[in-house]
Amino acid sequence: MLVNKQKRGARIVVIDPRRTDTVGDDDLFLGLKPGTDTALFSGLLVYLTDNGALDRDYIALHTTGFDNAIARARSIAGSVGATALATGLSEQDVATFFQMFANTPRVVTLYSQGVNQSGQGTDKVNAILNCHLATGRIGLPGASPFSLTGQPNAMGGREVGGLANQLAAHMGFTPPDIDRVRRFWKAPCIATHEGLKAVQMFEAIARGEIKALWVMGTNPAVSLPNADGVREALKKLDLFVVSENVISNDTVDAGAHVLLPAQAWGEKSGTVTNSERCISRQRAFLSLPGEAKPDWWIMGEVARRLGFGAAFSFTSAADIFREHAALSAFENEGARDFDIGALQSLSDNDFDAMAPVQWPVRQGAEPQARFFAEGGFFANDFKARFVAPEMPALRTETTAARPLRLNTGRIRDQWHTMTRTGESPRLGQHLPEPFVEVHPDDAARYGVADGDFARVITDYGQCTLRVIVSERQQRGMLFAPIHWSEANATGARVGSLVAPITDPFSGQPENKATPASVAPYDYVFRGFALSRKPLGLPAHAWVARVAVNGGHGYLFADNADVADWQFWLKSFLRDDVAEYKDFGGGVYRAASFDGDRIDTCLFIGPARDAGDWNVVKDLFAADRLDHDQRRMLLSGKSADGLANTGPIVCACFGVGRNTIGDTVAAGARSAAEIGAKLKAGTNCGSCIPELRRLIAQMESSTAPEKLAAAN
Repeated sequence: MLVNKQKRGARIVVIDPRRTDTVGDDDLFLGLKPGTDTALFSGLLVYLTDNGALDRDYIALHTTGFDNAIARARSIAGSVGATALATGLSEQDVATFFQMFANTPRVVTLYSQGVNQSGQGTDKVNAILNCHLATGRIGLPGASPFSLTGQPNAMGGREVGGLANQLAAHMGFTPPDIDRVRRFWKAPCIATHEGLKAVQMFEAIARGEIKALWVMGTNPAVSLPNADGVREALKKLDLFVVSENVISNDTVDAGAHVLLPAQAWGEKSGTVTNSERCISRQRAFLSLPGEAKPDWWIMGEVARRLGFGAAFSFTSAADIFREHAALSAFENEGARDFDIGALQSLSDNDFDAMAPVQWPVRQGAEPQARFFAEGGFFANDFKARFVAPEMPALRTETTAARPLRLNTGRIRDQWHTMTRTGESPRLGQHLPEPFVEVHPDDAARYGVADGDFARVITDYGQCTLRVIVSERQQRGMLFAPIHWSEANATGARVGSLVAPITDPFSGQPENKATPASVAPYDYVFRGFALSRKPLGLPAHAWVARVAVNGGHGYLFADNADVADWQFWLKSFLRDDVAEYKDFGGGVYRAASFDGDRIDTCLFIGPARDAGDWNVVKDLFAADRLDHDQRRMLLSGKSADGLANTGPIVCACFGVGRNTIGDTVAAGARSAAEIGAKLKAGTNCGSCIPELRRLIAQMESSTAPEKLAAAN
């Protein structure tokens, strides 16, 4: 996106209640109120209609339902002013956005979980699609709506029927589709109606309506809303099976009766599909450890033991792919978009060597790079439907007890529930602790301070999180990332806070606007521990586990007597322990050694005086300490007097915030200049927005000094 802006002059509009890192590249930021996306795009549709920006021919030839859609849009946001009122934006910003969209023929609207994870997510998407259909900006180079899915291979999952409301090969639960799949699979007992979506499934388990569950490739005890309710539901199952490639996570530990050893990503062989319909071979580059097996093999073995072995007689991923391709073409004749029938006869060798290919790949037909530019939608009449969305309204209300709204999401360097990325020392350096982001005005109002702790409470649960005070956050809103779980932090499963409200069509949960409160939570002591072996820290402490080079890291806070920590450490360390203790001052530091390197160390002190985590962490990673480093270790400071580099900003090259600050102070005034001196931002580029923020912060902090000097 940034390259498109720099090389082609693209303009970027960011629409989000929160100022994310994407905002740094924008031309216009629309910080709308949560839940009002439908109002914004309804207002846009009205504007396009009233200002001659419609493609009337496209609407007439290739769509139906426009009149109802525009009538509903007028009732939702019939003018620029009404749109501004509904969204909380200024009229000037709304008008600017509308004009930009109307006057720019090549518009791509990218939307992801901020739109989808909503009680009215399908309405929001339909409001976006209405604007593209009305202007004919669909299926054209540089002009289309574009869903950025939240999962890798999400497209591939849909192709094989990986949703509760789908059959395989993009077929649904209509009588003709059910009959077609039944006949192809020779499956007389095929399901005849949609299944339960994830949130509703666990509600059914809680009611006792589902007695057995097999979980594969997900961690619902962390990721689903009302996660505490999910954990309680799992206890009611008569049979609870989990396929996993880790021995322990929150879902496994919730009481799995059977744990099946599954493959990790690098051990799998098969295909994946990206968002442009490109199917690629995924080839394993790691050998299978222990008893790990492919998911398809495990399911086939279970089916065989249940008496269905003939229907699951696959011997390879290639076997499955050939059947998948054949089903996609079965009685298709162009009526269904997904068709890879030309690949159904691939040999094993051809499958292994298969190059990326974009579907459809129909027998005897030319490749089709684009859909919909000239109509041809996959409906009985080949026309797209304009959908009139419902009046936008959040389904929860804030109250005196819950005056804020909690928005949940992701951070730059972690993925989902951290079962993989949480093991990377490099990725763990940027934001090592679970946190809640609060606007300065709300922080002052509710008495929470940057760097301290706060308790976030909803009607469904509570979490204790570090506080980050930031103007990037909207007033009246909190933001907390979803990644931390019981496996790697204490009381930080943000899913336990989220209301289990879902979209009536997609089943997606409302993850972005749960009513919440925030209050300070005081810890007298802060500290950290590092060890070559995993440690079980005292239950009374708040703990965040952090991957570090050479072993295991733990950041913690506590209110227990500091002497208790000495007793805890001595319970498993008895020899060669160097100590510094000032129990009256609330300080205790200790380290044990294995030859010339640190084996285990513990630092605890009042407030923020526990020692320098980054300095000690680097010493712990070293194979040996020299005399001065060993002598200075318990001071928690660098033996060579060098300044702490600070929290890591650039994970690719390990560049810290303090180092970047020094470079800015020395005259660097752009991310490119910082990159030239430190390499930061020159690889993946994901830290560039933060580099720009640091530059802006330092320039604003020195502005009064410059003004005084000028006077």
